[in-house]
Amino acid sequence: MLLAILLQSAAAAGLGKLGAALGAAIAVIGAGIGIGKIGGSAMEAIARQPEAAGDIRMNMIIIAALVEGVALIAIIVCLLTLFL
Repeated sequence: MLLAILLQSAAAAGLGKLGAALGAAIAVIGAGIGIGKIGGSAMEAIARQPEAAGDIRMNMIIIAALVEGVALIAIIVCLLTLFL
């Protein structure tokens, strides 16, 4: 079912637009997985060393923001490719 929809959209819109849409989807999925791993690892680190919770939390937020920024740039590039 999904393959049929993808093939129909590829035939109608061209492979470039399909690739841009898939690229945006992969960027979102990758960022979600990455931020989830960052959060999980930070919680483990805080559980092991509660006295370093402030430093770990600060680093976690900075890294999550960087990952989210890269994902946003990837989505913008893919969507610009999709609409131009």
